[in-house]
Amino acid sequence: MIDLATALAQRPVVLDGGLGTLLEARGNDVTSALWSARVLRDEPDEVRAAHAEFAAAGAEVVITASYQLGYGGAIPDAEVEALLRRSVSVAREAADVVVAASVGPVGALRADGSEYTGAYGLTLDELREAHRRRLHVVAESGADVLAVETIPSLLEVEALALELDGLGVPAFVSVSADSTGFAPDGSRAEALRVAASVSSVLAVGVNCCAPGSVLPALGEAPGIPLLAYPNTGERWDAATRTWHGGAAALADDAPSWVAAGARLVGGCCRSTPADIAAIAAAVG
Repeated sequence: MIDLATALAQRPVVLDGGLGTLLEARGNDVTSALWSARVLRDEPDEVRAAHAEFAAAGAEVVITASYQLGYGGAIPDAEVEALLRRSVSVAREAADVVVAASVGPVGALRADGSEYTGAYGLTLDELREAHRRRLHVVAESGADVLAVETIPSLLEVEALALELDGLGVPAFVSVSADSTGFAPDGSRAEALRVAASVSSVLAVGVNCCAPGSVLPALGEAPGIPLLAYPNTGERWDAATRTWHGGAAALADDAPSWVAAGARLVGGCCRSTPADIAAIAAAVG
């Protein structure tokens, strides 16, 4: 297993792809509000096998099935801590790779589409409280790094930065570049600067966005290692929970992301082990 901080200073590092996509392709039901967390709870061997597929395809970092796991969500609080720890252990058992514990936005716990807007009606202090307990659990779970991902607004990034600063554990932070929660006045760029100001944050960037949104977002980013793992270009309808449109070949654009400073490169929703293998070949 690589030392992530050292590797980021030297070369691009390949992330995995869409865990929920692969679990669905393997025949698992991910249509509920729990998404991949349902499989983690009921069929952890399937999650382990999916991580192993991505590692075999060339992923050096796998992201856990904890994106929609948190307190106050669809899973009873009494079960959350054990499942957060299980998400890390099954990833650790899958392959000798870096394990990144996924921390999604508050909207992911609500499963109502607000993860793409940041419109929660919460204050900064309330957002800090909403994230604090989960962050402490995953920080002590044995993960190598925290993957704070798909954050849709400057306010939520500010809340997470304050909490991460107190934890002092390695993390990377990515925002959803297509979120309507970022005003056109540069708040997305400010969010990346805020995240990068935390000493334990190894990289900042974007995920869960259209491939064409990556380069404009990275152009706004501060001078630390960047990350890029977009969707394949299909569009998610949160109301009907369905995907629409055609897919793009992420590997075609990956070298341009690396040229722009991305050092963590992979795929998000709808990306497969084949996509990750192609990205690994393109940036290797």
